[in-house]
Amino acid sequence: MSEYAIDVEHLAKKFGDFEALKGVTLRISKGEIFGLLGPNGAGKSTTINILLNLMDPTSGRVFVEGVDMTKEPNKAKGKIGLVTQETIIEPELTAEQNLRLFGRLYHMDEKDIDKKIDFLLALAQLTEFKKVYAGNFSGGMKRRLDTVKGLIHDPEILILDEPTTGLDIQNRLRIWELLKRINKERGVTILMTTQYLEEADAVCNRIAIMDHGKVVAMGTPSQLKQSMGRGSIIEVSAEKDALATIERILKKETGREPTLQGSRVSVSVEKDPAKALGRVITAMEKGRVKFDSVSIHEPTLDDVFLKLTGSSLRDSAESGGGESNRMMRIFRGGR
Repeated sequence: MSEYAIDVEHLAKKFGDFEALKGVTLRISKGEIFGLLGPNGAGKSTTINILLNLMDPTSGRVFVEGVDMTKEPNKAKGKIGLVTQETIIEPELTAEQNLRLFGRLYHMDEKDIDKKIDFLLALAQLTEFKKVYAGNFSGGMKRRLDTVKGLIHDPEILILDEPTTGLDIQNRLRIWELLKRINKERGVTILMTTQYLEEADAVCNRIAIMDHGKVVAMGTPSQLKQSMGRGSIIEVSAEKDALATIERILKKETGREPTLQGSRVSVSVEKDPAKALGRVITAMEKGRVKFDSVSIHEPTLDDVFLKLTGSSLRDSAESGGGESNRMMRIFRGGR
């Protein structure tokens, strides 16, 4: 029996001359909450679609709970629950009826569905809304119902595509807590994508960052932040015409190569960051450089992401990211 919930070996995918994946290897242990991050075109969607058996790899192998996806796709897919970016709830059905419908799509026995409904509603903190039509639910309630819907068939793995996109901070926190409960109480391995780095930091045990079809970094949130060094990040924001001058000043006063993203220039400083900040501000004032703000902070995942990919995750979030939504029917029907 495999020690990994998901074991991806040297995965490659070509579309004509374009290489979407270039030898991706991912090993996700059972019981992990694993985050898959990357800018637009990094290969996240292609990786997920291959994991769901929605497309075949050009080369490489995928094992789900030790099952070879190529040789036994239906058996492997039966071990996975899927929650797409778009909330898929029938508004004219009650919470109970939504879960029952989804259980029937998985060809479950009615008695088994009955046993799961009350448990899943309790898990989502929706017990008192069992007979309420889902069309009357708030966005956060719909999302919680949609999330536990993916557990109706008792999967060992739950894959979520940006589970909190569009939710306010209160409902995002509730989804975070729900995912942690699913992981802890049910022992479900979770693989999720997200456009919120603070979400990955708060929820995930480990994170892989992808760029240009490759995994460019992998580790715990702490390990990734430590890769930036032990110092601090100096960041200056300004109008476009001042950015080149600010880059030169940062490089001269810190001796480090700065990174430009949008209207922000940042640089990592390990030795005497406060003094370096003072030198930077003095140099900008002497040069009469106009800037909007200047700050200093400890390294964050956003700094790691910016260093590795050259963009911030929010700025590069994939638009439309709902390919898994359109393919959901195919994934279900393959069982």
